[in-house]
Amino acid sequence: MDLKNIVKKYYETDFANTAEAINDFLHKDCKIHWHSSKGYNEYVATEIKSMFKDVYNTYESFRPEISHMLQDGNFVTTRYTLYGSTIETPDTENPIAHFITIWELKDGKLFSGHEISQLADDSEASLSSFEQKKV
Repeated sequence: MDLKNIVKKYYETDFANTAEAINDFLHKDCKIHWHSSKGYNEYVATEIKSMFKDVYNTYESFRPEISHMLQDGNFVTTRYTLYGSTIETPDTENPIAHFITIWELKDGKLFSGHEISQLADDSEASLSSFEQKKV
C-alpha cells in the first residue's frame, strides 16, 4: 500500500469507537512533536495510544475532514479539521481544531509526526477554507 493511503486509512479510522485500532498504524518508536494553542508537547507511541483511549471515553464520534494530503518520499502532509460529538451530546457535532501534520512513515507505519494545531474557528469563511479537496 502506498504511504498516502496508509495515512488516509489512519484518518478514516473511527477511534471514538475502536481505540485499539491505533495499534495498526503507529510504529513502535513513533513520536509526535505537537505545537498546539497550549504550547509544545512531545508524545511517544504509548502516550499517543493513551490519548486515543481518552477520545474513546469522551467522544461519541471523532472524525477528521481532510482538505489536503501531499506526499514527498517517505513524508505525507495532511491539513484537516477535527470534528467531534461528546457522549453527553451525541447528536451535535462541532469542529474542535484545525491541524497540519507532516508524517514520516517507516516500515509502513507512522513513525514521526510534526503537527501544528489551533482551536477551530467555526465561522463559515474559516470552515469553507477547509473544504475537502480530492485526496
